[in-house]
Amino acid sequence: MRLALFDLDGTLLPTDSDHAFGEFMVAIGWADGAQWRARNDAFYADYQAGRLDLDAYVDFATSAWRTRAEAEALAARERFMREVIAPQLHPRAHELVRRHRDAGELVAIVTATNEFVTAPIAAAFGVEHLIAVQLERDGDGRVTGRVRGVPSFREGKVRRVDDWLAALGHRWADFERVSFYSDSTNDLPLLERASDPVATNPTPALAAIAQERGWRTLHLFE
Repeated sequence: MRLALFDLDGTLLPTDSDHAFGEFMVAIGWADGAQWRARNDAFYADYQAGRLDLDAYVDFATSAWRTRAEAEALAARERFMREVIAPQLHPRAHELVRRHRDAGELVAIVTATNEFVTAPIAAAFGVEHLIAVQLERDGDGRVTGRVRGVPSFREGKVRRVDDWLAALGHRWADFERVSFYSDSTNDLPLLERASDPVATNPTPALAAIAQERGWRTLHLFE
């Protein structure tokens, strides 16, 4: 067996879906423009610099929509997919995922963006298995703004993949090869765990590490 894992933002998408969803909240009037955009940009800069406070970000990022009726939030997400994400779904990214899937490999997207934003994106790529940041819900099923369980972020991605494989009755040793595609140094723990790490549309920092370690580099959007 073979396993193929994909980061999402910056890897399969040429944009960051979490940050873009925040921008969309501003565009539809669910968040204050100037104040929200400044905080959203600051959190994104922290992510790129490897110092993101994920708990604080999830609380902030979900605050614009979590008090809305579920049907209203889902309708906004559908519009976000149609207007923002669909134009970013590049054929080469689709083909990369399809090639691994058609080869009979077990395929998953492993992302630090929350499950609400990313579930329809994974579906658009035809990927059944999504490992994303899980959102805690209260007794009435409402999102609280807190993370549930281990977040799929940095070292947590390795832990979440371990748990997901165990739930399927597998472990890392079952796989002859494990590929992981990512653009970010935030994903170094999982890149180092994979037998076939691929620096995909890499940041300058990851490109330097990939060159030093002899990892394959892939550019999907050039």
